[in-house]
Amino acid sequence: MLKKGTGEQYRINIAIDGPAGAGKSTVARKVASRLQYIYVDTGAMYRAVTWFMQKEGISAENAVKVLQMVQNMVIELKPHENGQMVMLNGEDVTPYIRSLQVNAEVSRYAQIEDLRTHLVHLQRQMAMTKGVVMDGRDIGTTVLPDAEVKIFMTASVRERALRRFNELDKAEPITLEQLEADIARRDKLDEEREVSPLKKAEDAVTLDTTNMSIDEVVEYITAYCIVQMDGEK
Repeated sequence: MLKKGTGEQYRINIAIDGPAGAGKSTVARKVASRLQYIYVDTGAMYRAVTWFMQKEGISAENAVKVLQMVQNMVIELKPHENGQMVMLNGEDVTPYIRSLQVNAEVSRYAQIEDLRTHLVHLQRQMAMTKGVVMDGRDIGTTVLPDAEVKIFMTASVRERALRRFNELDKAEPITLEQLEADIARRDKLDEEREVSPLKKAEDAVTLDTTNMSIDEVVEYITAYCIVQMDGEK
C-alpha cells in the first residue's frame, strides 16, 4: 500500500452505503481500524441532530427552526476504544442516539434538504485528506461520488431486524416483528425521499450480508480495498 518510489502510504476514500440495519457502522469501523483509516459515521451525525431536536421539542416539520438550531451546533466524531464517540456541543451523546425514539424519527429529519446540505459539507471536509471510511445512505452517490471504493451493503429485512433486535437493550418495549416493520418503513422513506435517496452508485459493489458474519464482511471489504489500492499506485 505504498506509492511507488516513495515511503508514503497511498490513501483512498471508501464509501459504504446501504439500508438501515445492514451492519454498515460496525463493518466500516472495523475496516477503518484494519487499514488505520479514519472512520466517519454519517448516520450518527443525523442521529445527534434528531436527538437534540427531540429534546428541544422541535419537530421535523419545522424545518426553519431545525436549520436555525443546526447552524450553531458543533458535531464531532472522536475515536474511542468502544468504537466512536459522538460529541454534540461538547457533550457526549453517544449513549442516547440509538434509542427507539431516535430510530423512529431520524429519517424524517434527514429529508430536510438544507440540513443534508449542511452535514454533507462537513462530511466532505472530513474526507479531503483521504484515508477515510465513511458509511451512510448516500455516500457513494452524493457525499463522496469520487470515492475510490464504493460498497453497497444489504441484507434481508428480517435479518436486519434481527441484528437490531439483538443490539437493543432488552428493556426496550419492542418485538422483533415491530422492529421488522419499522425497518421496512425506514427503507421506504429513505428510498423515496426527494433529496439524496438511498440508492446504489453505478460503480458500487453490491454485498449481500444476509448469510455472512461481521468478520467475513470485514475481511471481504478490506481485501477488496487493498486490491484497489494496489491498482491505484
